Amino acid sequence: MAQGTSLQYEPVAEIGGGAYGTVYKARDMESGQFVALKSVRVQTDQDGLPVSTVREVALLKRLEQFDHPNVVRLMDVCAITRTDQETKVTLVFEHVDQDLKTYLEKAPAPGLPPERIKDLMRQLLCGLAFLHSNRVMHRDLKPENILVTSQGQVKLADFGLARIYSCHMALTPVVVTLWYRPPEVLLQSTYATPVDIWSTGCIFAEIFRRKPLFCGASEVDQLGKIFEVIGLPPEEEWPADVTISRKNFPLLFPRPITDFVPEINEKGAQLLLEMLTFDPSRRISALNALQHPYFKEEDVPQMNS
Repeated sequence: MAQGTSLQYEPVAEIGGGAYGTVYKARDMESGQFVALKSVRVQTDQDGLPVSTVREVALLKRLEQFDHPNVVRLMDVCAITRTDQETKVTLVFEHVDQDLKTYLEKAPAPGLPPERIKDLMRQLLCGLAFLHSNRVMHRDLKPENILVTSQGQVKLADFGLARIYSCHMALTPVVVTLWYRPPEVLLQSTYATPVDIWSTGCIFAEIFRRKPLFCGASEVDQLGKIFEVIGLPPEEEWPADVTISRKNFPLLFPRPITDFVPEINEKGAQLLLEMLTFDPSRRISALNALQHPYFKEEDVPQMNS
């Protein structure tokens, strides 16, 4: 599994401590280019190998062969054995200087032009459609792990890591944001690739608003904030076998999405609502979203009357 060694990469700066441990910007001593290093300690089995991790990393490496333009490149995997119980695995990714959060913060008022928003969304959905077609869920999509290059190219980062780190996560008391979590995850119901579409909808709205759409402080609070926008779903759509009862929430009716995202056009609003659909089985897929009329129409610049 180990190709490079960690000695090949010289850390230059710490670029953030996320839920997955510290991330370093480093220089590849061989090529001179900058990379991002993400390390994780994983439990090993009798043969000294973390089986599930090896499987997940192999999947990431397989995706690498496609060299998709909207997915961050995994350049290398180094495994450094620590003890009999634990292996430190370092993943080496291409380094991109800014994330979508920074990119939005830097955009001058009144925000990004409609064509630019459409381009960002198209690229994001292309990356997601690629992952989903390879049966990879991102599971933690948010502006901080969507990277934007200086040329305006969107690259999804940290996908597939949720599975690799899940056993490790229990050990780290990191506050993970709930703002981009779909209802089925908040309710601890079963989930699949539609989770990422919900997060994409939240991000779509945020690109227009320049602030998050649903800022909940707890699972129940987050659901309440969601229902204030999309309404309380009918009883038959509420998943069975979840601990949070529908009776915990007031009867709310859907409000026009343009109350919350006033700058969005009609086709964009339709697409956004298809992403922010409570029932994951009725939520639009990434591939279908790319075929949506929103991407077909030209944005006509508004004439100042």
